[in-house]
Amino acid sequence: MLTSLSWPRQLVAAFGLGLLSALAFPPVHAVPVLLLSVPGLLALAGAQAGWRRAAWIGFAWGWGQGLAGIYWVTEAILTDTANFWWLVPLAAPALAIAFGVFAVPPVLAARALPAGWPRLLGFAGAWVLAEMLRGVVLTGFPWNLIGTAWAFAALPVQGAALVGVHGLSLLTMLLAGLPLLPAGRDRMVGAALGAATLAALAGFGAWRLAQPGPPDQPVRLVLVQGNVAQEVKWRQDQRLPIFQRYLGLTEEAGRAAAAAHPGARVAVIWPETASPFLLTQDPEARRLAAAALPADAVLLAGTVRAEWGPDGRPTQVWNSLAVLEPDGSQPALYDKSHLVPFGEYMPLGGWLPIRVVTGGLDFSAGPGRVALAPPGLPPFGALICYEVIFPAAVTPSPRPDWLVNITNDAWFGVSSGPWQHLAAARLRAVEEGLPLARAAQTGISALFDAHGRRLALLGTGETGTLTAPLPGPLPPTPFARLGLALPGLLALLCLLGGWRLGGRAPAQRLTIM
Repeated sequence: MLTSLSWPRQLVAAFGLGLLSALAFPPVHAVPVLLLSVPGLLALAGAQAGWRRAAWIGFAWGWGQGLAGIYWVTEAILTDTANFWWLVPLAAPALAIAFGVFAVPPVLAARALPAGWPRLLGFAGAWVLAEMLRGVVLTGFPWNLIGTAWAFAALPVQGAALVGVHGLSLLTMLLAGLPLLPAGRDRMVGAALGAATLAALAGFGAWRLAQPGPPDQPVRLVLVQGNVAQEVKWRQDQRLPIFQRYLGLTEEAGRAAAAAHPGARVAVIWPETASPFLLTQDPEARRLAAAALPADAVLLAGTVRAEWGPDGRPTQVWNSLAVLEPDGSQPALYDKSHLVPFGEYMPLGGWLPIRVVTGGLDFSAGPGRVALAPPGLPPFGALICYEVIFPAAVTPSPRPDWLVNITNDAWFGVSSGPWQHLAAARLRAVEEGLPLARAAQTGISALFDAHGRRLALLGTGETGTLTAPLPGPLPPTPFARLGLALPGLLALLCLLGGWRLGGRAPAQRLTIM
């Protein structure tokens, strides 16, 4: 019985239940653990006599979930242990504090409402609104949204085309809290509604996947995964071998694709910062890259570019995707616009006494998302690294025909981080109804069609290429048209519904479990 434990042990239990809940995230996707961890959280919160203790319960649960979900950030620090060894025990727990903070308001909303349907509705609605807020506060970090738990296959995520991942989060929390409904009629009704909802979700997914898809576009994609470890990526003695590896993979796979499909445009995609040279500004590097392409091909390459001061030192740097033609021309360029705090720039104007950005110079943000349309390619939206994790913020205007996500997940080693990142990419494809090609430095590279079906995959730690036709786009989905408005409205209605129902019944304290 959780609620019979002493106060310190209740905090420990809440933390442990939060740790357990993270098993629902990729790559494990043990969604049923939420049927234990979420009711346990609500039971502990509802049993508190004061709101402060309930808030601590919520924080402990959220902190545990965040810590277990993002433990992999420590891998990034281990790439430079000599300078940042002292951050190893601090980074993941510190970042997980945000998850704890945003778990507090839903828990307080739940505690303020009577047990049963009012508490469940109020909690689920408040949880989703808090997740949406986490996606925008301090530039936003919508990582491991609870709806991501369903991204283990194409069928269960089709609902994201209607209500996005936040709508799936709302459904998830409502289903997870059903065991806390009072025994008898309420629990029976809840079980029936839950089963009917899951059946409807599966039925909708099966129906949507059975619909005739759009024809493939006359483009052959070649995703190149060089498998370059972060520790050696910028070593001076490794730059030319790394570049030669990408050139060799490009030449072999690109020419094979062109020979097998004459007349088709070949698009070769390199990961984020794949080029160890400034590809847009180094004439020799650009010449070598162009020479590796077949005649009717185009290279979409991740590279750093810079501006230089009179003293020969860089004054600005950008994380970019450059488009390169076989003749060496550069018809399009995208500069990353949503930068990673602490990884690409230091918040608070550099007041913090640490600097983890390479070379001590912050990256500059680009002007925003644009649809790139090199000759012979359908227009595409470029997403560099974690820009792909933001629902309703990945598609430029005018709407492109496909999305390109280049990333360097080598920072996270062989951990759950790349799989969680991949799940976010799959959800964006479903939400927007657009195919998405993903090239990752050390994996996971993949291609999803506009329904989120995985057509090709190259796992972590593998060196190689993926060649596949570019799938066609679907018409804009309801979520693509309405964005966060619909899931936000549904979450607000749940919250208000919980308060409305709660006003008709006296508050109860949960003493179960």
